[in-house]
Amino acid sequence: MGSGAGAPEPNELLRAAADELLKIALPTVTPCINATGVVLHTGLGRARLAHEAAAAIAATARCHSTLEVDRDTGARGCRGDRAGRLLSMLTGAEHALIVNNCAAAVFLCITALASGREVIISRGELVEIGGSFRMPDIIRAAGARLVEVGSTNRTRIADYARACTPETAMILRCRPSNFAMTGFTEAATTEELVALGRANGVPVMMDQGSGSVVPTVPADGGTADCLGGSVASGCSLVTASGDKLLGGPQCGVILGDRATLTRIGSHPVARTLRVDKLTLAGLEATLSLYSEPERARLAIPTLRYLCRTPDELKRAARTLQRMLIRRLLPNTADVRVAPGLSAVGGGSLPDEHLPTTVVVIAPRPDGISASQLAWRLRQARLPVFGRLSAGYLLLDVRTVDREEMVQLADAVAEALRGGDLDSG
Repeated sequence: MGSGAGAPEPNELLRAAADELLKIALPTVTPCINATGVVLHTGLGRARLAHEAAAAIAATARCHSTLEVDRDTGARGCRGDRAGRLLSMLTGAEHALIVNNCAAAVFLCITALASGREVIISRGELVEIGGSFRMPDIIRAAGARLVEVGSTNRTRIADYARACTPETAMILRCRPSNFAMTGFTEAATTEELVALGRANGVPVMMDQGSGSVVPTVPADGGTADCLGGSVASGCSLVTASGDKLLGGPQCGVILGDRATLTRIGSHPVARTLRVDKLTLAGLEATLSLYSEPERARLAIPTLRYLCRTPDELKRAARTLQRMLIRRLLPNTADVRVAPGLSAVGGGSLPDEHLPTTVVVIAPRPDGISASQLAWRLRQARLPVFGRLSAGYLLLDVRTVDREEMVQLADAVAEALRGGDLDSG
């Protein structure tokens, strides 16, 4: 602090102290506006919950709840039973377990079924997920011995067959949901792996990662694997996240037959990974929406954002452009619309880029820069996150709901005026 080598000025100390106190007083996790166009933005909390799910969580938080009680007998029940039944109905699985995330689901399954024995996996599926967590590390941490087969880009069913021994406890297929491999590639089909597993008495587990309950069809016609498809293929176990393409709260889903899942659920580690009442309330409400697929696509934000049409996005962008032009002072910025691409995010559909329309904000040369504007928006009471590109700030309307448009336009106008950024 200060320009010289002496003690800082009192006013500087006061400003620094006030800044620190403000940082302590303000919560770290707050609502924000996601104008990045990244549907499942990990930094911004991934899946945005449906109104029904948020309401169920709030109602459960305010009251005592029937978390672990049998309402017929009054005796203690089992948490997650209803969510499990809903998942079974939606996917065709005999039974389902819920844990706190997908990595936990994989870890628990391997711990319960393969600890001290071998797990076979293709070298091309030894993925790294967010936060530097790697599949080989999870397998070893679960107490199993990793057996790598094939090469990075080509693994045939014969590679798996040669690796099967009396020590093989599981064949693991890991869907590379956060990257895409193209070119000179080959992979054994899930059906081939299931047949090999049955011939050797070895369960086959599919870690689908970001699997969806219904076919997710973005505007460009791409599709994502469904949990029901993996179950129908004959896999003994299927694992997935609840807060990615499913569109619910953070959790991990395990699908399989009742006997195997009972064994997994009774393992001591299962209790350390169980979910709380709020997660279950949100998950049940989300899954209930899937009873009517068309209703789900409208009510669940993840599905709604993925399925927005080019015409709808163009209209929304032009609406935001007009709102901004009305609010901005003369000669502060140029505002135009342009074609762009959105991302699914969250380690889901990595090779899918969704056509969108963005609002491009170009501050005037004698004003603040685009990066300064982005910083000011992040500091707003209702923070706004966009994308920076080539000296411009891009606002992608794909992930902005209609009721957020006014708040977004007000926040940008305040940031360009250099006001207090109180967009709430």
